[in-house]
Amino acid sequence: MNPSHDLDAVALNFSPNDLLLLNLALALIMYGVALDLRVEDFKYLIKNPKAFFLGVFSQFLLLPALTLLLIYVMRPPASVSLGMFLVAACPGGNVSNFLSNLAKGNTALSVSLTGFSTIGSIFLTPINFALWAGFYGPTRELLREISLDISEVFLTVSLILGIPLVLGILTRNFYPQLAARAKMILQPLSILIFAAFVVVAFMGNLDIFLEYISVIFLWVLAHNAVALSAGFFTGFFGKLPFPDIKTLSIETGIQNSGLGLVLIFTYFDGLGGMAIITALWGIWHLISGMALALSLKNIK
Repeated sequence: MNPSHDLDAVALNFSPNDLLLLNLALALIMYGVALDLRVEDFKYLIKNPKAFFLGVFSQFLLLPALTLLLIYVMRPPASVSLGMFLVAACPGGNVSNFLSNLAKGNTALSVSLTGFSTIGSIFLTPINFALWAGFYGPTRELLREISLDISEVFLTVSLILGIPLVLGILTRNFYPQLAARAKMILQPLSILIFAAFVVVAFMGNLDIFLEYISVIFLWVLAHNAVALSAGFFTGFFGKLPFPDIKTLSIETGIQNSGLGLVLIFTYFDGLGGMAIITALWGIWHLISGMALALSLKNIK
């Protein structure tokens, strides 16, 4: 029997204290992200509307649509499909700005898109997740069984993302010297905390991960490749400068899987297929993003 058939019934071990730590780690990451944001970053989007709108299209419309198509082609279990829809609905990941800079992309565009997508995700993530998961029969049925209240998801995303972002932007704009010092400490520290948390979660559920990693990694690989390609070809066919194309590819392919994990353990009781694919995405997109950035950095 294919072990992937059992994924819908698997639940990961995760205590309330673990969830609290994950929430705090994600809030710290979001505060660190916001320390990079200025009012001028959003003015940049107004002055460069084409790249901005193509970036929003790629991340919030094209990626979920391609995710639906990929799910129809690969037919993963319902819980895995639900995880893929959730990852596709999340905003850009916190390392996308670093990777865009490493690739010699348009860093100003990257920072601006990350800021907009993170703020916009307070509304767009719950809506996009429910909408696209509702288009596929097995995930629609699973959501009905779980009886997910989207209004509660709005509240959770608002608290975890909204408050740290507002505080970070206010710190950056009113206390720039404090923000600069805090950023040097908080951004690497928060990423290390989150990475350590993922490792601990893996170790606490090692038997489950080892049993299913071989069948689920192919889905992660395919989904991330689709995401990176979506951004690249959106910029290419949109006739953007090549630095902008690099940035769109990275912004679309690097997703905030930490937010996905918080929502999974808060509302889906650690549903195995969702949690494993989201956790693996969080590891793999760093590897693929770094490889892409290094391969593109000398191409103009």
